Amino acid sequence: MSQVIELIKVLRERTGAGLMDCKHALVACDMDVEKSIDWLREKGIAKQAKKAGRIAAEGLAIVKYLDNKVVVLEINCETDFVAKSDPFIKLIDDVADVCLNKGPKDVEELKTLKTEAGETIDELFVNTGIKVGEKLSLRRFQIIEKGEGEMFGSYSHNGGAIVSVVLLKTAGEDFAEQLAMSVAANAPIYLNKEEIPAEEVEKETTLQLETAKEDESFAKKPEAIQKKIIEGRVRKHFVSSVLLEQEFVVNPDITVAQACKDNKTEIVSFVRYQVGEGIEKRKEDFAAEVAKEMK
Repeated sequence: MSQVIELIKVLRERTGAGLMDCKHALVACDMDVEKSIDWLREKGIAKQAKKAGRIAAEGLAIVKYLDNKVVVLEINCETDFVAKSDPFIKLIDDVADVCLNKGPKDVEELKTLKTEAGETIDELFVNTGIKVGEKLSLRRFQIIEKGEGEMFGSYSHNGGAIVSVVLLKTAGEDFAEQLAMSVAANAPIYLNKEEIPAEEVEKETTLQLETAKEDESFAKKPEAIQKKIIEGRVRKHFVSSVLLEQEFVVNPDITVAQACKDNKTEIVSFVRYQVGEGIEKRKEDFAAEVAKEMK
């Protein structure tokens, strides 16, 4: 009996799997640890396949640096509890290292690359999934490189619920962090007005024109005035999504553009990840679940 306990201990240390899973694996594999590891991996892959339809909308985002590069990365899981666990935190850290060291062009390529331990990212996800017992999803990443005279500013909110990075020219470290905070807080889509796609402007202009038709006073104004009113309404609509037009988080009395001018800084680009944004979370009906269990 003591030998079985010792083997379970060895298997748990090597795989991180649960106690009963390790026991079942050893029984199924005639107490062979190496075969038990393969058995657990196969079962883990099968379990991951069964979880494919489940929603992974929690997780973490991370910003990590290496020399002149930074990676912004988001990995999802099913619960906030797992997102705070050591295996999940190690997973996102290891994946970030692979991004920085090997520079994959997309998620599919990243999944095929190997960690320092010699396992692919795909295998790493399976093995971590065995440990935490949830569906895990490698959602997105972005690698940014800085050039001569450029620097990064970054900010992480609530332990990685929202992260942001700004690439700047001639900024002090404090101001760089403040700009990253503004990006995190105000969730801009575009850096400047010139980045707004023409089709988006046209779509909003059409919408404002249709809305204006219901205003009798608008119809009585000269055509030139009508045009200026519509242009003003379209501009106002997009202000909230343009970083340079937004309020500067440290001093809401000025815009980000004015803050940059005052600090002789130019924003080159920015990235903002909010964990789970755009993923429709499953709505749990606790009362219905209890009623089902009672039946």
